[in-house]
Amino acid sequence: MNEQIYTFRDPSFDLNRSFYYKLLIQIDVDSFSYAIIYEKELFALGMNCSLSELSDPQELAGELTANYKEVIIGLAAKGFTLVPAPLFSEDQLVNYARLLDVKADEKVLAQKLNEQNFIIYKVDEKTISAIQRFGLNKTVYLSKGRITAIAQSNPSNHDLYLHADNGKAEFLYFKDNNIRFYNSFEFSDENDIAYFSALVVEELGLSTGSVHLKLSGSITSEEKYSILLSKFFKAVSFFDQQLLELPGHIASQQILNLAALTLCGSSEVL
Repeated sequence: MNEQIYTFRDPSFDLNRSFYYKLLIQIDVDSFSYAIIYEKELFALGMNCSLSELSDPQELAGELTANYKEVIIGLAAKGFTLVPAPLFSEDQLVNYARLLDVKADEKVLAQKLNEQNFIIYKVDEKTISAIQRFGLNKTVYLSKGRITAIAQSNPSNHDLYLHADNGKAEFLYFKDNNIRFYNSFEFSDENDIAYFSALVVEELGLSTGSVHLKLSGSITSEEKYSILLSKFFKAVSFFDQQLLELPGHIASQQILNLAALTLCGSSEVL
């Protein structure tokens, strides 16, 4: 079981006012994180909580069973593919699923990612069971909010976005304000990250000397990643879009996926 970490709890936090709050939940492979917010103000944040708390709340019974104004749950995908919006059809979900090598213990979900694309992704049944009492209508693809935040930041044709958490590195590249590349890779250390970054740049037909690499996720807390990547890229910086009002000890780029759920609405899964 993962150790629960209360990263932040505002002294004025009051669950008796939960109807005015939003509950954001980020589900990873074996754990989840949550944030309770009012508009853009953060009242509570918990990281690395056990998935069992979602289906059978004990330590977090108050936080997870309160009556909230809205609940948004971001699901991490075990695999995904993009389908251009003009080609997408709900009737073809079975055929799209064949691209993902879906196993017996996995479920396929789909939703609109942006105006140009739908995303088809698979999630294991363990995750689905954990959030069953909330309902699938409250779930979204975990990275959708972050992708939306990046799109709203007016990315240039020389910006490459790298988000790395829980051993998975996601690369996103926009060209002329449209998604040109989006893929993920499993990594173990900074050398893997450097290798995959160079691989993506080569596939895009760019050069490391012209690319501005923008980082988010857990790797932003470890200097070794940015030091190594700075040896290859023209510029390396953090993508620190301020989506929530955070206390000083919490870096926005480290909880970007969770905070960016504020840019998503529930009832988006098909």
